[in-house]
Amino acid sequence: MHRNERLWTRLAAPLALMTLAAAPSPAGSTRLAEAATVTATGASDSLNIDRDTLTGRSGKLWMRLVSPRQRDAIRILEEIFGDSAATQPGVYVLRDETTEPPFTFVNLVPFSAKRRGMVGSYRLGSWPTERRARPSPGYENPEGFIEVTLENRDTPVSKHFRLRDFLTKDQLSVWPKYLVLQERLLDKLELVIEELQATGVRVQHVSVMSGFRTPQYNQRGVGAGGRAQNSRHQYGDAADVFVDNDRDGRMDDLNGDGRINTSDARFLARFVERIEARHPVLIGGVGIYKATPAHGPFVHVDVRGVRARW
Repeated sequence: MHRNERLWTRLAAPLALMTLAAAPSPAGSTRLAEAATVTATGASDSLNIDRDTLTGRSGKLWMRLVSPRQRDAIRILEEIFGDSAATQPGVYVLRDETTEPPFTFVNLVPFSAKRRGMVGSYRLGSWPTERRARPSPGYENPEGFIEVTLENRDTPVSKHFRLRDFLTKDQLSVWPKYLVLQERLLDKLELVIEELQATGVRVQHVSVMSGFRTPQYNQRGVGAGGRAQNSRHQYGDAADVFVDNDRDGRMDDLNGDGRINTSDARFLARFVERIEARHPVLIGGVGIYKATPAHGPFVHVDVRGVRARW
């Protein structure tokens, strides 16, 4: 049985209860496997889950974010993990013989938990829209944070990535840390890897040079030639990445010309372009960066919802 089928079988019972609660008519009691979506009734946000969207367009997502505003999602947590999971933010891993590797549900720490720029002892800072008007759609404050601990930091969030890959690279001794990460970014990265492999490019490891940046960390690099004030990294939908199969901290020779330079970043960016053409819903920014003494070439990838290139 395909992994998606096994996962869907494991979740069928709690999801079916949600479906029946929302639509008690005979049509609403159709077997969940035949249902297109499950939508929260009366909630400010809806939770759409079917056997494809649960694991993304790539089929390789291993994490689903759950917001307290998504009442149907909270019911999933209650049914699978017990009542406390509905009220206690955290990382909940579904482990049994039907889900290998495990699938994770994350109950987000609400954004309102941030006080004076901090959650607990972890410094986050202030998002741009907390201090000034939103520049455009897509720059709203995050809905919440993933609480990352020493114990759960290696939790897989997709086939090739773990929670720790996207953490801001500061406050090294402070735990727990708080992370903003969007499933659509993971899905896009997995699709790019799949496309590379389909054309014969070996991809065993993709390094995330920079994933989520807290606003206070991002602010340090704002300025001419540096980070953008409204950097997408603050919203969990951007990553600076490079293929690094030998794990030497540098981009691999992707185009096979015997050299490692900006041409390899351009090569990788072309595959990001292919995925955006095939999946317009994942459109976003693509930036090509050359090597410096501090790092090798890399590509910025995001899912901001509008096309941006540099």
